[in-house]
Amino acid sequence: MSQDAPRAKRNKYLLGLLPLLIFSGLVGAMGYQLLFGKDPSLIPSALIGEPVPGVELEALKQDKPGFGPQDFGPTPGNDQPILVNVFASWCVPCRAEHPIISALAREENIPVYGLNSKDTRDAALAWLDELGDPYTRIGYDPTGRAGIEWGVYGYPETFLINAKGQVVYKYVGPISPRVLNEEFMPRIEALRAQ
Repeated sequence: MSQDAPRAKRNKYLLGLLPLLIFSGLVGAMGYQLLFGKDPSLIPSALIGEPVPGVELEALKQDKPGFGPQDFGPTPGNDQPILVNVFASWCVPCRAEHPIISALAREENIPVYGLNSKDTRDAALAWLDELGDPYTRIGYDPTGRAGIEWGVYGYPETFLINAKGQVVYKYVGPISPRVLNEEFMPRIEALRAQ
C-alpha cells in the first residue's frame, strides 16, 4: 500500500499537467502555421479558368444595374478585364481597401463590379454614400447565395475576369498597395496586352 500512494500522487500530478500540455501543443501548432504556413489569401479557387458563375444579381442602387454572366465576356465594347469586388458594410477590411478599389477604378480605368453580400440595402447604400461609389455595376446578394456560387468564404474577396468572361485570379482579403502592385497590376497589364 505504501507504493500505491506515491504512484497515485504522481498520476494526479500528471493528470493536472495534461490540460497545460494540450494547450501548449495547440498554441505551438498555431504559431507554426502562422510563421511557416501558407497564406490564406492564396487558397486556389475552383473557378480559375472557368466562366463566371451563372447568377443574376439584382441592382443594389436604382441608378446602377446589377450584373449576371451576360455582362462579362466578348461583347462589343467589353474587351478589357473586369474586377468583381465582394464587400459588405459591416466588413472592416472592406472599408480599409475601399480607397484602393476607388483609385484603381478611377486611375486605371478598369471596370469594377461590386457584389454586396450578406448586407442590408440601407446599410450598403449608406456605406457607399459615406465612402464613395467606384463601381460600374453593383449586384445585391442579401442572403449570400450568390457569394456561394462565386466561392466566397471571406470578406473582402476580389476576382479578376478576362475579356472572355473567365475567372483568372482570386484574392482573399483586403487589397493593399503591395497586393495591387504585385498581384493585380501585372495580371491586368498582361490581360490588356492580349
